[in-house]
Amino acid sequence: MNTQYKDMLYLLFCSVNGVTPNSDSIKDMDMENLYLISKHHTVCAAVCIAIERAGIQHAKFHDALKKALRKNILFDVECKKIFTEFEKNKIWYAPIKGIVLKDFYPENGMREMADCDVLYNADMQQEVKQIMIDNGYTAKSVGKSNHDVYYKQPVLNYELHTSLFGQRHTKNLYNYYNDFKKLLKKDADNIYGYHLSDEDFYIYMTAHEWKHYSKNGTGIRSLLDCYVYLLSKHDSLDWKYIEEQLQRLEIAEYEKKRRELAIKVFSSDTLPKLDVSEKDMLMSYLTVGTYGTFVNGIKNELKEHSKFEYIYHKLFPGMQHIRSSVKFVDKCPILYPIGIVYRWIRIALKMRDKLSIIIKIMFQNPK
Repeated sequence: MNTQYKDMLYLLFCSVNGVTPNSDSIKDMDMENLYLISKHHTVCAAVCIAIERAGIQHAKFHDALKKALRKNILFDVECKKIFTEFEKNKIWYAPIKGIVLKDFYPENGMREMADCDVLYNADMQQEVKQIMIDNGYTAKSVGKSNHDVYYKQPVLNYELHTSLFGQRHTKNLYNYYNDFKKLLKKDADNIYGYHLSDEDFYIYMTAHEWKHYSKNGTGIRSLLDCYVYLLSKHDSLDWKYIEEQLQRLEIAEYEKKRRELAIKVFSSDTLPKLDVSEKDMLMSYLTVGTYGTFVNGIKNELKEHSKFEYIYHKLFPGMQHIRSSVKFVDKCPILYPIGIVYRWIRIALKMRDKLSIIIKIMFQNPK
C-alpha cells in the first residue's frame, strides 16, 4: 500500500473519531498527491477537517470543504421546499442514501454528496416532474430507469427513485426490494414522509454498496459510511433480523467482511494487521475510486459469465436496457431490433476506445 493511501486512512480515522492528528506528520505528507487521491474517493472534506484540526491550511482541501458545506446546506433547504410541495400534492416520499448518511457524520460537510436520492410514489411521476420544473429544475431523464434525474444550477442534482433497484440490477436485489413499500415507516412530523428503520437502512446501504462493489467497484467512502453508521447505531440494531435479511439477499458474507474491515481500518490510528483476504478487500476499495472503473466492471462480469454469455448479453441486451439508451425504441418498443443494430453502430463509431479495452481484457481472461 502506498504512502498516500495510508495518509488518507489515518486522516479519515482522525476526522470521524474526533482526533487531532499529529501536525508534524502532516507536514511530511505529499499534500498534492493526497488531495488527488482524496478527490478520487470524494473524501476531501473529511480529510480537510482532520488537517485543519492540526492547524494546517491547504487551499484545495479548504475549497473542497467549503463546497461540501455549501452543497449540503443547499440540499437541506431544497429538500424542505420539494417535500413541502410533495405534502401539498399528497405524494409520499422517503429520503435515502447520502442525504440520510451525512447526518451521522460528526460535522456538517464532512460527508460529500454528488446528488440527493429520494424514493417517491411512481404513480405520481408526471406530477413530480411538474413540481421539479416549477422549482427551477431541468428534467434530464424521466421514466427511463428506476430513478429520474433532475438538475438545477449551479450544483443541485436529484435522483428521484421509483424503486430501490431496477430490473437491470441483480435478480435477488430486485426481487427482494420489488415490494419495497412494506419496508417504509411513517415519519412522525409530517403526513406523507416515510423512512426506513435503522435495520432496513443498513441492509439497503449494504445492498446498494454490493451492487457497485460486485460490478465496477466502489471507493473508500463506502467503507467509511459503514463505519460511521455503525459508530452511531451498532449497539441498538437488531442483528438477528439483519442477518436473516442479508441471507435472503445472498450478501451476508460480504456484509460481515465489509463490517469487520471497516471497524479494523477506522477504529485505529495505525493500520492494523490484516489477513490476505482483508488486504485484498481493502485494496479493492482504495484502487477504484468512488464510482468504480469501467475495466473493473468488465473483469467482474467475466468472473460471473463465460465469454460467450458476456458477448451475447452485450450484443443483445434486454428491452429495458435498449429503451433506456435508444430514444426511438423507448417511444416505439416494436423497433427493438432496429435499436439493437443502431446501438452496434453507435458503439463502433463513438466507443472505439472502450471496445478495444473490452477486447483486450477478454483475450487476457482464460475463461
